[in-house]
Amino acid sequence: MTITVPLPQLSLPHVDTAPPGALIAGLPRARRVYVNRSLRMENVEWVGFDMDYTLAIYRQAEIDRLSIEATVKKLVDRGYPPQLAEATYDTRFPIRGLLIDKRYGHIVKMDRYKFVGRAYHGLRELTRDERHELYHARKVRVAPPRYHYIDTLYALPEAALYAGAVDLLERYGHNVDYHELFDDIRQCIDEAHRDGSIVDVIANDLPRFVERDPGLAPTLHKLRSAGKKLFILTNSRWAYTERMMTYLLGGQLPEYGSWRNYFDLVSVAATKPAFFTEKRPFMERVFEHGAETVRPAYTLERGRVYEGGNLRDFERMINAQADRILYVGDHIYGDILRSKKDSAWRTAMIVQEMESEFDAMGRTRDDVTELDGRARQRDRLEDEIRYQQVLFRAAVKRSGEDDAEAVTLRRTIDRLKGTLRELDASTRAMHKATDAAFHPYWGSLFKQGLELSSFGDQVEEYACLYTSRVSNLANYPASHFYRSPRDLMPHEM
Repeated sequence: MTITVPLPQLSLPHVDTAPPGALIAGLPRARRVYVNRSLRMENVEWVGFDMDYTLAIYRQAEIDRLSIEATVKKLVDRGYPPQLAEATYDTRFPIRGLLIDKRYGHIVKMDRYKFVGRAYHGLRELTRDERHELYHARKVRVAPPRYHYIDTLYALPEAALYAGAVDLLERYGHNVDYHELFDDIRQCIDEAHRDGSIVDVIANDLPRFVERDPGLAPTLHKLRSAGKKLFILTNSRWAYTERMMTYLLGGQLPEYGSWRNYFDLVSVAATKPAFFTEKRPFMERVFEHGAETVRPAYTLERGRVYEGGNLRDFERMINAQADRILYVGDHIYGDILRSKKDSAWRTAMIVQEMESEFDAMGRTRDDVTELDGRARQRDRLEDEIRYQQVLFRAAVKRSGEDDAEAVTLRRTIDRLKGTLRELDASTRAMHKATDAAFHPYWGSLFKQGLELSSFGDQVEEYACLYTSRVSNLANYPASHFYRSPRDLMPHEM
């Protein structure tokens, strides 16, 4: 006997989630939605959501500590020195967009052109000369097995542990195989997730690890009230999804007896990015003969729970054109990049770090203005030095280096060069202090030097929209036209 109970479509009284009289232009910057490619929400029929780090906003420091503790225990069980378990790991160290260089044990940050602007060996920053010798004299070809991207918040603990372990093992005189060490860390952290060392602890103490956003339920309700159909597409398994979503949405609005009432479709264990590239079948979870099991699914219906699946079957079963689907996720590769490369789905990226980025931007606004002024001052000094050098060469050619005019010009050039050196030194110190306001090791998430970071470049290229949390969507009409700014080339500015 098979029992499935479709969830009813509820009547939806209007809920206005925006502050009374609030204008979009007056929204705090951290609560806005930012646009890379114009998107008319009135044309969107389906809005899908990842769960982890999208609907569920994790308390990152707590997650990192738990993940590192569970992983270190498994490393020691594999034969690594017990000192690893006694060490303190700096969970502030990593950010998204870093690259692990397993050949040398380095962690690097690149700009959009693959120029390595910062690099650490363990927790020691490489000098400019060290970076130049390794990464600037030849083109960096980012590819496995040598390199590994840290492109998700989920992956930050492995970078923090890798940097700390390299530091500690070398301090104790161990001969470190950097490639093997990182691969072991990856295997151990995956094992800790599989055996429940991490997931079970989180599920049993959700308030410690997860921030419940009171604006989430009204946001989902607002989208549904406007006629949008909503779905969840998550890599998490059903038991964890059920517990997490009950915590996030259970009892939040009286019109919804269950969190599942918010969604027209729920699909778990999606194995993204394989969902977008492989032909895996959808399976339906059913309660049959007193036990929960799965069976092949040939249709997708409201009120039921599915596993696996693939992009093409999903679009066919819901009878929706790809460009009328908006998918909201946090993972630059699994959620955003693959969906843009393999489909016409529109995309929105959740970047929860934006809230701290805006805070740092506010604190450094005056410094950035001064740095821009210093850059213009440097240009003027260099122009003046070049002009004086032309005059000096002409004077030497006429009368020799000991001529009074040539001596005066040489002194002027030396004075200008000294001023330039002083300006460069003080500017470097100011740049360093400004970067530290964003992050003590890496500076801004979105920038490397004056260029976009590799992470910022991916956000710009693959995310139609980006914002700090899902509930920010409620600050805009559900039929809003998200219009991208004019894209200017340098000669147009």
